[in-house]
Amino acid sequence: MIKSYFKIAWRNLQKNKLYSFVNIIGLTTGIVSCLLIGIYLKHELTYDGFNKNADKIVRVTMEYNHGGGSQKMACTGTKVGPQFSRMFPEIVDYVRLYKSSKIVKLNNQLFEENNFLYAEPSLFQIFSFKLNNGSIADALSSPDKMVISQTIAKKYFGDENPVGKTLKAGDKNYTVSAVAADAPSNSQFKFDFLVPFSTLNQAKKEQYYGANYITYLLLKNKDQIQPLQQKINGYMKTVDKEELKLPDGQFLAFYLEPLKRVHLYSNLPGDMEPAGSIVYVYVLIVVALLILIIACVNYVNLSVAQSAGRGAEISIRKVMGAARSQLFTQFIGEALLVTFIGVVLAIGISCIALSYFNQLSGIQFKYGAFFDPEIIISVIVLAIVMGLAAGIYPALLLSNAKLSKILKAGFSFTSGKGTRKSLIIFQFVISIFLIITTVVILQQLSYIRNKDIGYNKSDVVVLPIGYNNMSMTRINELKKEIRNTPGVESVATANNEPVNVMWGDAIKTDDGKSLTVNALPMDEDFIKTLQLKIIAGKDFDHTDVLQMDTTNNYKNFHYSFILNETAVRALGWTPEQAIGKKISKDLPGTIKAVVKDFNFKSFHSTISPLLIFLDYYQTGDLFVRITGKNTSNTIGAIENIWKQRVPERPFEYKFLDDDYDALYRNEQRTAKVFTTFSVLAILLACLGLFAITAFSVVQRTKEIGIRKVLGANISSIVLLISKDFLLMVFIAMIIASPVAWFMSNKWLQDFAYRIHINAWIFIVAGLASLVIAAVTISIQAIKAALANPVNSLKSE
Repeated sequence: MIKSYFKIAWRNLQKNKLYSFVNIIGLTTGIVSCLLIGIYLKHELTYDGFNKNADKIVRVTMEYNHGGGSQKMACTGTKVGPQFSRMFPEIVDYVRLYKSSKIVKLNNQLFEENNFLYAEPSLFQIFSFKLNNGSIADALSSPDKMVISQTIAKKYFGDENPVGKTLKAGDKNYTVSAVAADAPSNSQFKFDFLVPFSTLNQAKKEQYYGANYITYLLLKNKDQIQPLQQKINGYMKTVDKEELKLPDGQFLAFYLEPLKRVHLYSNLPGDMEPAGSIVYVYVLIVVALLILIIACVNYVNLSVAQSAGRGAEISIRKVMGAARSQLFTQFIGEALLVTFIGVVLAIGISCIALSYFNQLSGIQFKYGAFFDPEIIISVIVLAIVMGLAAGIYPALLLSNAKLSKILKAGFSFTSGKGTRKSLIIFQFVISIFLIITTVVILQQLSYIRNKDIGYNKSDVVVLPIGYNNMSMTRINELKKEIRNTPGVESVATANNEPVNVMWGDAIKTDDGKSLTVNALPMDEDFIKTLQLKIIAGKDFDHTDVLQMDTTNNYKNFHYSFILNETAVRALGWTPEQAIGKKISKDLPGTIKAVVKDFNFKSFHSTISPLLIFLDYYQTGDLFVRITGKNTSNTIGAIENIWKQRVPERPFEYKFLDDDYDALYRNEQRTAKVFTTFSVLAILLACLGLFAITAFSVVQRTKEIGIRKVLGANISSIVLLISKDFLLMVFIAMIIASPVAWFMSNKWLQDFAYRIHINAWIFIVAGLASLVIAAVTISIQAIKAALANPVNSLKSE
């Protein structure tokens, strides 16, 4: 009997090729979407879960206030780990990390490496990083030891065993003590080089401030996180008063973040890598579910639409004594067969589409991701659920049909009309919702790219110099030669790029007022090179540089300061009043100018007080503004100068606007994934509309024939078939618009600077849905209108 069911099911697929094709494509698309979204979600939701101590590891974050608002960051000072470990018995161990870039030298070849990590030996006890060669006990046992990753071992030493060999990083020689397996892609920090934290000069002194280090704690028990947090809160209040002697209103606080929540629930300055977002995880889960629902609804509609032609088959089976359960089993079996075919095709298509999906997601998934036991079990369960969900309603409908009714009037369904209308409305509610939210997301990203951020990031080449490696004289000579290069407009240096200023500091006025600020050290050419706008006072010049005398232990050192508008307002001055005021940042200085507020962090944060000051000794990057004409020639000329002037560093460059875009890489990737699968969901909804239109045409075949005999023209018949469906699309627009507005607005709240959702978005989305629906309906409606009425009426 099962063999017979299989044959009949296969024959029906071959007999109704169009419906079978649409059914299989719909279910296949739904499964492909779920497979790809599924491996992405598994990657995000299992972040850092590979660590056996993951539930007991916490990251320490820092918040401080020196007046005028607080600052939060992922970094801490060097004292937090060791002091907390001494004070609180709940802590088993700690590790401090510092990420840097270094010039690595091997056989007279220079490489700039950015994943250079300083860490304590306890790293391997706290985290589950594996060593391919070498021992954990010896890996970081002395200051000259270095651990390298598997990828770096291959890059520098090929197939040779690198253990025992020497690499020069910066000005220090290290002996390779071990080779670590490459960190998993879902680890919040990854390293290529690992050296002892004790080799840092800052590690020799414990202090709460100077917060440039990531601190992790290993606790005895995962249930101790909240009790320990309360103890730390109480302890830091005593530190604020007794050790730091902070005045009322100012504070320093530390918070514990469970390791497995950091990636999706935390987004702080100083993170080891760009954070993910649990919001985007929920969004993709919803999109996957909506695609599945649409695919199942399509199957139901198409099955019912084509069932009108199965009256004879059902009649014969019932006359021959087929029980209701047997008919039900047959039709469910057909649904499961279609789903099985869809699963097989989906796995093949997913493998083909994986490289494209990797580009969308920014994660390099391997084909083995599809064969993860959890994914395989999920696919099997998904196939069964989809088969049952898609097949139960048609199976019940077909198996419950009364024989007398079939023999008398043929196979037709008058019941369930409201259900079918509800399904088509539901499909277009989803479609319009996705259209609106996709447009809002793309508009916000366009706003971020095109908004005036207060400086000109275009045509600026950034050349990493490295801190404290070049004298002021040497930097000025390099700047002068590059400035004289054809195609170069101006050259400047600064501590780091203005797209994400991390330096936190505090300033004091003469009357004792304190203010928490971000700080950006730069040279006298930076303002004009980045084209910042001065609204009061004058730019830095050479006379300000001459005041920077450090020859006598900073005794004669005098800063010239520039503040942004927000800082001036926080101090209670107008821009004009601020000029000439005395303030201090460790050392005294005078406010020389006020710049118009500019975005020096991502749009997720509001503009905070900023202090700009001259300091060649904190130079990190060289900024070259070029004309944008013959760019390759200009960069080639700069490279030649660099190789002559800075032979100890390889020539590496990037564009400032690329680094600005990188701030929103997570949003851009999520938008691409969301848009891609939204388009798929809309296409599936169109298939659903095609199905319900086909069903309507089948049900009204004789009515259409009679109307044509009575003189109805094609346009009136098309309108007859279309008007009900277009009304349903209009109803869907009314339902979807407020839901889409609410969800889009909620997503936008994560940005301090965002677009306003305009009414035209809803109008365009509605019109687009109506056009899509009209085109889809017209395919069937015109076909029905052109049919010969003789064929539809000959059975009467």
